[in-house]
Amino acid sequence: MIGWLKGSIAKIEENSILLNVNGVGYELLCSSRTCADSTLGSQQEFWVHTQMREDALYLIGFQSQAEKKLFHALLKVNGVGPKLALGILSGGTVSQITSIIQRSDIKALTAMPKVGKKTAEQIILALKGSSILDAKSELLVGNESLSQIQSALLNLGFKQNLVQSFISTLPSDIEFDEGVREGLKTLHAAEKG
Repeated sequence: MIGWLKGSIAKIEENSILLNVNGVGYELLCSSRTCADSTLGSQQEFWVHTQMREDALYLIGFQSQAEKKLFHALLKVNGVGPKLALGILSGGTVSQITSIIQRSDIKALTAMPKVGKKTAEQIILALKGSSILDAKSELLVGNESLSQIQSALLNLGFKQNLVQSFISTLPSDIEFDEGVREGLKTLHAAEKG
């Protein structure tokens, strides 16, 4: 089974990426958010879920371990398969989706692609209160300040993978203003570099 890949992005489509790893092209199914955050020709790493079926083998790519964990949590919900779980991941960041689930916001969940009211209720029933992400994840969803810093940086147009990497380096007790200021400096440097 393939758990992680690193290579250059050879092709980007709406819901898939072709990743060139030492001359071998791996097609990764991804959320539309992951595809939009990716840049043709750039070096990128993906956490991978291998989905085996009788008639096919699929590789599903994620920008972070946190995204992969949320995907696995969604798969445990009755009636949620890989395509629906990817659709949900396309509807927001990991922290946003987790927050929607923790708040029991059925309206926000049903606004996501192909999520009906019954499915939204099942997701909330199965996952609300569970520790979808542990303390070692790249996103500390329970920490309101880190979540707000992440949201602000994403809204300023920085790519999700860069923002998540930056957020994982911050102390949990950092103030919002200081985190955003530090993020602007670090992420501008990363984009130029």
